[in-house]
Parts: sequence; structure tokens; C-alpha cells
Amino acid sequence: MRRSVVTMTAALTLALAPAVFAQTPPAGQPPAGQPPAGQAPAGQPPAAAAPAAPKEPRMALTGASGAFIFTIKSDQTAAFEELVGKVKTAMTSSENPVRKQQAAGYRVFKAAEPAPGGNALYLCLVDPAVAAAEYDPLVILAESLGTNAGTPENQEMLKKYAGVFANVSRLNLTPIAK
Repeated sequence: MRRSVVTMTAALTLALAPAVFAQTPPAGQPPAGQPPAGQAPAGQPPAAAAPAAPKEPRMALTGASGAFIFTIKSDQTAAFEELVGKVKTAMTSSENPVRKQQAAGYRVFKAAEPAPGGNALYLCLVDPAVAAAEYDPLVILAESLGTNAGTPENQEMLKKYAGVFANVSRLNLTPIAK
């Protein structure tokens, strides 16, 4: 029995390795050669202000189910687990029906095996997924704070939680057998 678990874990690790090691570009940085958002390229006049478009989710799922692989810095696991608890509470207590739907299928597991480099691996399974909903834990937590998100205490808390991540990978999943 132990050998089959080890074999399956090794196979799953090899299968997911490209997703685990894929680096997510830093948020908010424009592609090379492009000016930051809101600035016109050099030599061009500024464009007329366009109406603000609805903000696209940073971490959305498109499949029937999905998963996020969180690689967490080894010394930050307690903070990440605290964040997960706050996010789950935020979703279940939200007045937003989409957040309540998300909470119903949101489960987070800690892997017994460490990630390369000694970091910790957490798997967030989302089944069923709410298509096009935001699953970024920091965005969900900030949303739950409402107008209080801008207080110095809450900004410090969000900064602390943002520092726990070494990497995040997303998997959109489609069931093939039941």
C-alpha cells in the first residue's frame, strides 16, 4: 500500500511539475517595451480618458472544476493557513451570492511532501468552479474588508499575506470519468 502511494505521488509530481515550476509574471508590470498603464508611449500625446472597464479576475477558472497549487515559503505556512481560514470565512459570510457559491466547492489541502527548495505545497481544489469568478485569496480578503481595507492595519495584514507565496499555478479541470 505504501509503495502505491509513493508511486502515485511521484507520478503526480512529474505530471504537475511544469505547472508547479511555471513562473507567474509579477502583477502590474507591463510587457517589455510598453509604458505602465495610464501612460502614453514616448512621443505620443496622452489618450482621452476611457471609461473604466470591469476589472478582469486575476485568478479565474474556466473549467467545470479547477485547482490552484500554492507553493508557500517554508517559514510562512502558519500565515498562509491563517489566510485560507479568513478567505473561507469571507466567502461563507459574504452577501455576494457568487462568493457563497465559491465557498461551497473550495477545499485546501497541505501536501505531506515538500516542494523543491524546502517550500510547502498546498492544493486548493475547486469543485464545482464558478466560471469567471475571482479566486485570488488576497482579492477576496480585501473585498471582505470593504472600506476598511485601506486602513494601515489591514494594509499591513494584506502585505504580510502577499509575502507568503513563492509561486501559484492554476489548473482548469474537466472531468472525464465519474
